[in-house]
Parts: sequence; C-alpha cells; structure tokens
Amino acid sequence: MMLVKRQILLLFLMPDGKAESVKRIFDYLEELLGTDVFQRIFPVFLTDNGSEFKDADGLEVNEFGEIRCNVFYCDPMSSWQKPHIEKAHEFVRYVLPKGTSFKELTQDDLTLLANHINSVKRHSLGDRSPYDTLAENDKDIKLLLEKLKMHPIPADEVHLTKDLLK
Repeated sequence: MMLVKRQILLLFLMPDGKAESVKRIFDYLEELLGTDVFQRIFPVFLTDNGSEFKDADGLEVNEFGEIRCNVFYCDPMSSWQKPHIEKAHEFVRYVLPKGTSFKELTQDDLTLLANHINSVKRHSLGDRSPYDTLAENDKDIKLLLEKLKMHPIPADEVHLTKDLLK
C-alpha cells in the first residue's frame, strides 16, 4: 500500500495472494486504527486488476455494513496511473529480486524493508524522504506508523541490498 501524498509505503505479508488475505489486511487496519481514522487515512484505494483485489465489496464495506473506503481500478497496462507504487516496487526488488522466495519472510522483515525504503530521500519530495514529509498535523498517519512499528532509519544507515534481511 502507498500513502500517495507522502509516498509512504506500507508492506504486509500475505500468505497466499488471495482476495480474502487483502480483506483481512483492511479489517486489521480498521480494527487497529478505528473506522474514523481508517477512513481519514484511506478514503480511496487505487489498485491494479489483480485477482487479490477483485472483492471490492469486501474491501469497501466493513463487517458492520459501513462503507469504509472506495476502491478504484487502474486501466490494464497503465502503470503510469500509479507511478509511486511502481517506484516503490523497484526499491523492493533491490532487496528481494524477482524470483526470490518470500516463504521465509516475516512481517517484521517487511516492516524493516519498508522503513528503509521510506527513509530514502527522493527528488520528487524536494530531496526529503517520505518520513521527512510528515507534518505536525499528520496525527493519523503518525498513529498508523506507530502502531505498525514503522520509523525512520538514519540516512547513513539506509541499506537497500539483498543483505538487509539476512
């Protein structure tokens, strides 16, 4: 997941890449934050047409039948419609090259990887990292990051190579 305005990447371990696993992540985030905060942080999800995102009703509506967000789909073969997540995938592949098994990874591994990626300074953010873009009034996002155990890595300690997770 990508918080587009701040370009903050959230990574979640999914055991099977199925729609029910994505729904469980949405449910988890809503339970962790409460519906109001969830709705403020995630009013809209823009995703690709992968089968893991096909249960739009399950993603948009919580267990109480309340609308928690709106899900929209990019056009096929239109990665330009979600460029920030595409760039984030490049960073992920520095550490986990295509063909790498994810079987031995833990959620802590993915959180560590996200912390390193979110600590990389970007030209598109005025040579600041996604974490550097957080402002005092970003209380909801700061709460999310705290609950997910996400935090900045000092610039001289950012490590985006295969050795990060060893």
